[in-house]
Amino acid sequence: MDIKNYLLSKKEMIERFLGSYLPMEDEYPHEIYKSMRYSLFAGGKRLRPILSLASYETIEDDSSSILPIACAIELIHTYSLIHDDLPPIDNDNLRRGKPTNHKVFGEAIAILTGDALLTIAFSMMTADDCIKKFNHKLLLQVIREISIAAGDRGMVGGQVVDIISEGKEIDFKTLEYIHKNKTGALIKASVRVGGILANAGDEELRRMTIYGENVGLAFQITDDILDIEGTKEDLGKDTGMDSAKEKNTYPGLIGIKESKKKVKELIESAIEAIMIFKERADPLKEIAQSIIRRKN
Repeated sequence: MDIKNYLLSKKEMIERFLGSYLPMEDEYPHEIYKSMRYSLFAGGKRLRPILSLASYETIEDDSSSILPIACAIELIHTYSLIHDDLPPIDNDNLRRGKPTNHKVFGEAIAILTGDALLTIAFSMMTADDCIKKFNHKLLLQVIREISIAAGDRGMVGGQVVDIISEGKEIDFKTLEYIHKNKTGALIKASVRVGGILANAGDEELRRMTIYGENVGLAFQITDDILDIEGTKEDLGKDTGMDSAKEKNTYPGLIGIKESKKKVKELIESAIEAIMIFKERADPLKEIAQSIIRRKN
């Protein structure tokens, strides 16, 4: 399949929906809507919502019906990036080649922008279209899935352990916890959500979960590698880590060569898990393989 066209068409569909759903910049209070749109349309890959759509399509044909839920995950992801970039956390100046949100709008508006995006995500998932389309029990299951992935037992928990580990040497178990939760939890949930909404059976959902776990971990290990090997132009952010932080990465603990080998193994396991879906899983397979080729 032509994965480039697939990703482009899905990205355009996602961005049309997001653009039509969010208030325009001229609505009052202007500053919050300018800030939200600044970060949300800063050039992201839309990996998480695309994974939801592709997962849904392994069982059902038309994934447009789950756009509000897939896009809600992107709002949560964007909020996390805005907060991650703040001075008390990562103190980053660039994101996707542009000044970070707090550099443009100030720290207070950046915090409130993240809060707004997170809150809007849940109103988006409970919009009339979703309530009419999906069984309420199924919708509640999906909302719970995303809530756990984004919260203290997922993304936020991983962020906390990452912060308290700074400047310390950590063991492999702690590093894996950070990666599987800070980045992996929302990626895994994105895949599972598509399956749940498509009424996947237990075995189908189990295999989607394996795929999501492996892809999520592979994605973060690749991030670690790119932070060392990538260029500022490719990544759209400042490159290079301080020595203490670099130790608390896969390359820091097992080296670049072994980290790349680990990514390859994870991707192979992810693809093997979804073979039962045959050609309907082609987009998921191609997305997984593209992680190995990532430049940003």
